Amino acid sequence: MKKIFAFIAVTVILAASCDRMLEEVNYGSPTTKDLMTNEENVALLVGQCYADVKWLHDHWGYWGVVTLTADEGLNPTRMPDKDWEDGGYWKNLNTHNWNEMGNAFKNIWNTTIQGAVLCNKLLKTLENSKESMSDAVYAQFVGELEVMRSYYYYMLFDCFGRIPYLEEFVDRAEDPLMEAPDVWSHLVNCLEKNAPNLPKVKDENTRALYYGRATQGLAYALLARLYLNAESFGCTPDNITIDNEYTTNIAAAADFYTNCVRCCDAIIDAKSYSIEPSFFTNFKIDNSASKENIFVIVENGAADVDERSGGDGMMLNKLRIALLTLNYNHQKTYKMQETPWNGFCARPSFIDRYNASDVRGPGNEGLGTKNTKDWGWFVGPIYDATGNLCYDKDEKKSDAIIVKDILDADGNVDETLSKVTDLSGARCIKYEIDKAGKYKYSENDFVLFRYADILWMKEEAILRGGTGTSGWTTDANFTTLRKRAFAYSADGEAAYNAAYPEVLTLDGILDERGREFAWENMRRRDLIRFDKFNDDTYVQFVTAKDDYRKWFPIPFSVLEKSVRDANGDPVWTQNEGY
Repeated sequence: MKKIFAFIAVTVILAASCDRMLEEVNYGSPTTKDLMTNEENVALLVGQCYADVKWLHDHWGYWGVVTLTADEGLNPTRMPDKDWEDGGYWKNLNTHNWNEMGNAFKNIWNTTIQGAVLCNKLLKTLENSKESMSDAVYAQFVGELEVMRSYYYYMLFDCFGRIPYLEEFVDRAEDPLMEAPDVWSHLVNCLEKNAPNLPKVKDENTRALYYGRATQGLAYALLARLYLNAESFGCTPDNITIDNEYTTNIAAAADFYTNCVRCCDAIIDAKSYSIEPSFFTNFKIDNSASKENIFVIVENGAADVDERSGGDGMMLNKLRIALLTLNYNHQKTYKMQETPWNGFCARPSFIDRYNASDVRGPGNEGLGTKNTKDWGWFVGPIYDATGNLCYDKDEKKSDAIIVKDILDADGNVDETLSKVTDLSGARCIKYEIDKAGKYKYSENDFVLFRYADILWMKEEAILRGGTGTSGWTTDANFTTLRKRAFAYSADGEAAYNAAYPEVLTLDGILDERGREFAWENMRRRDLIRFDKFNDDTYVQFVTAKDDYRKWFPIPFSVLEKSVRDANGDPVWTQNEGY
């Protein structure tokens, strides 16, 4: 959604390329010192660091990879026209049979590093102009850049573990890839240092002022995520290095979780965010008013795009969730500018984790596009704009009725994912669909961090041995979470408690996080943390269950260009198992 960013000119930020961003511009008489004395000019310079974050939610990038390798996502080859076959690329992600040639891995590597390098380049510019700024202004903007750099590196780290982590601007990284525990340590130390220097969201004015930008909320949320997942990243008290004054001493595994609780409490105690009474407020076409969303990618649903080659596909700086998941026939229902692509859906076992009355699931109305209420997933019949039931595009002229199961033309479960009907699989519709056809792409701002995640991370960290006080029965925000999940029931909280009686156990939290955060970039890491990533009771259709697949392979194109040592051997090496 287009937003007024106080003093950040977003169109300038997104239009400029990385090289052009830092070219000197002749403004006439003002000197560089004069320009950098003006805080608005500094904000404009720093704001360029957000340009590359838009590549992360593309299906040829980070979002596509982490969604399709978890239980929440699936993209089978669809019959009768073999749509989405693409040489088996999507099937390999679905079944965990990827290799180092996967296009998305290359895209993730390139886009995250480009974002991190740009942050370092901007930091160097700030340092050169430090005398023109007050200490407070300088610390705030350095903090913003270093936190965003940490976010880019986190996405890369989450995928590959061993990465070329750098905190200074250089033309080319020449050191060996940094090992995962060392990357984790650098990220934690950097975030702990900068979090206190970042602005807090205090009211509606500061919420608007810092919308889509790094705040204390983002810094502590990312820290909490790092602490909660430390063990899943291979960290132990013995292989990390903490050199900041904020982290509680980590002498045992439980201390990771105590620090997670501390970071969650920093957000909770700030009272900057609250749980929205309606789940769908967070995902509306205009979701900028959400008091729950901590950090988002600001979207523009207009047709003008930036694009990059993704090999077999093209990455865009646009959110395309509706196009990816809706059936072709949905264009007959809504005034969509482009025919949906009928691709991404959910694995059936994931949908089974929703109670029929849970608004975040496919619901219990059964009326398809004639449903009268908002639901998180779509199953059921598709009617055209005049109310007539649509037909599928196959020769049988079958009714266009979406089912949750992954079936072939004979009605059998297709374990191979190679001949799935066009109507198989529940479609994610929690992001409000533009039914008026105003935008070609999704105008909804894509949510990266929500306050609900903070509440659930804290509860899980306590269950895992962290020191802290549960808010399950005392925090009104948890009451709202329970009520809104069953908003169409007479007593939403009672219905929630009856449907999910074991929610406050570790297994219960894993299931609840799936229901609450579907397609929000969390599920793969959650499954790894719970040791369920290769468990087919969660991730159906997986055939490659090697433990090393919890990390993705370093892209072949990256290793091919590695710096060589004195013996001519590449300095960067492949992850174990590949």
